[in-house]
Amino acid sequence: MDNSPKYLILASGLNKSEGFWIVGIKNCDENILEDKNLLDCHRKELIGNASAKDILLAIDLNINNLLNELWNKNYFIERPSMGISFDIPLEIMEKIFDFWLDIYKNQEAWEACLGLLKVRKRIPLTNLIESDSLKGNSKKWAIKIETLHTYEPSSLGIEKLNDPMWE
Repeated sequence: MDNSPKYLILASGLNKSEGFWIVGIKNCDENILEDKNLLDCHRKELIGNASAKDILLAIDLNINNLLNELWNKNYFIERPSMGISFDIPLEIMEKIFDFWLDIYKNQEAWEACLGLLKVRKRIPLTNLIESDSLKGNSKKWAIKIETLHTYEPSSLGIEKLNDPMWE
């Protein structure tokens, strides 16, 4: 397996006047901003290819969990033609990116957190946290993972208009 160094990036981009975030992997010899769709690089970490793929998988799963939860709560989140919606603030994107990059440095923590993230795909971790089903570091990591899923926009984007009563 090729484990040559790669950049794991968080960048903003623009495609046909549509803004988006992108989390991805770039070769370390590439100038990231040579990509005509990218505007600015917010995070750039040089790591091995296998590590970059593992971390990218966790970041993607975390973001998909968050987006699915927002859509289920009837928040209107744009679906850009590429990348991740600008409706998710940069601060949230950076927190998710930084958490998974940092936790990867500890194999035991990584495995536990990835397992918790997969559980989080199906159910919120709050019940496990409150019921004391999780102990020690698992509980600490579950709380952190749950906080990565707590973003909510300031207003609902999908509004069902009621028919007027007098018609």
